[in-house]
Amino acid sequence: MKKNLKLRAVIEGAIFVALAQVLSYLKLFELPQGGSIVIAMFPIFFYCARWGFLSGLMASAVYAVLQLLLDGAYAWGWQSIIGDYLVAFTVLGLAGLFHKQKYGLFIGTVVGSLARFLVHYVTGATVWAEYMPEEFFGMTMTTPWFYSALYNGSYMLIDMLLCLVIGALLFRPMGKYIRGEDLK
Repeated sequence: MKKNLKLRAVIEGAIFVALAQVLSYLKLFELPQGGSIVIAMFPIFFYCARWGFLSGLMASAVYAVLQLLLDGAYAWGWQSIIGDYLVAFTVLGLAGLFHKQKYGLFIGTVVGSLARFLVHYVTGATVWAEYMPEEFFGMTMTTPWFYSALYNGSYMLIDMLLCLVIGALLFRPMGKYIRGEDLK
């Protein structure tokens, strides 16, 4: 039985990662220097809530590599490759830390999104600082840290909210499945 569950986790992980990759191409809005409003994180959070931290971290790492290889147009150096892709998308797996909680999907979504934002924030303020414009959102930019917070926060907050809304819509009809109660 345990062997079957491991195989099922791997198969579901592949399906959820593939779904996340496909959804990453359906961009509602894309910023000029990378970052877009998409619902691609939701399948990763769903998988993390269902299978937990280790499985979620592995799926997130695979998703990170796919994002780099298939959407890495904005990676202009090894720092950006590591920060904006490999680390930023792998930390989504932190959502799996809350999989045994009734509302773990929602807590995990917030934690995973905040972790990804923090990685993009640091990378944006350090690696991308030289590309900071003089004005952004009608405000004069004086520090790359403030610019990075605005730039990355502008799409990450909306992505997180979209994932929370989708989770809320699916939670009642699919709550037992999301929580992995069908696996016992």
